[in-house]
Amino acid sequence: MKPTLYQRTYTWGDAKLTLGSRTLIMGILNVTPDSFSDGGLWNDPDKAVEHALRMVADGADIIDIGGESTRPGHEPVSLEEELSRVLPIIESIHAAAPHLILSVDTYKAEVARRAIAAGAHIINDVWGGKADPDMAAVMAAADCPVILMHNRHDREYNDLITDITADLQESIDMALAAGVKPKNIILDPGIGFAKDYTENLQTMMSLDQLTGLGYPLLLGTSRKKFIRTVLDLPPNDVVEGTAATVAFGIAQGCQIVRVHDVAPIKRTVMMCDAMLYAGSPTIK
Repeated sequence: MKPTLYQRTYTWGDAKLTLGSRTLIMGILNVTPDSFSDGGLWNDPDKAVEHALRMVADGADIIDIGGESTRPGHEPVSLEEELSRVLPIIESIHAAAPHLILSVDTYKAEVARRAIAAGAHIINDVWGGKADPDMAAVMAAADCPVILMHNRHDREYNDLITDITADLQESIDMALAAGVKPKNIILDPGIGFAKDYTENLQTMMSLDQLTGLGYPLLLGTSRKKFIRTVLDLPPNDVVEGTAATVAFGIAQGCQIVRVHDVAPIKRTVMMCDAMLYAGSPTIK
């Protein structure tokens, strides 16, 4: 069965992003001291700019900048602390390379608002707009692509995929009610969030059902615990496992992949795309 892919084009001056002709790669740039695999490495603006440019040279289409770790057991940070982490990085990268597409990884509305003003182009919310009552309005005002990820505080599922679908639909409805344009919505199944080992695998096996919601799907599996569990390896040594999940996701219709190891995943994506697009997927 051929996956359904969605066509989207976004432009911001010199920056342009097109979905529907190939899989896009989102490179992860954590500016946190406690992220599970790269905490503290890119907090300096000069180092962050260098790393962002390196990821783009390796094949990244989007740089996702996050100032608060979302790993299990993380300590939430204040609004002021998160702003102090992400704004200088966004401003520095945007000044050095205004053509780069930047995403801000935050669930705080004020961080999202100020990040967009500082030069970011995409809002990536791990709570799907549900954590901050002002987030949907900020997303609508920004008139930019928004990534709504599946997440919840409990794991009391009646039927996993049915419940994930319903949770995502709640985020979609909230965004639309606030004025977010349908063309700006991208969904993320939230691999590794509010899901155990078996539930992550089950979600991976059902990604094609989530593309049926009518929006492009982003997949973020890079170095996740379920991969480390299968391979019995530390986070920085599971690139082959990440590549396998990326290939599996692309085959089911995921159009953006969020990763740490851009160069090897770029090669994986290129091979997948050669087969997928030769097979004439359905484009909407």
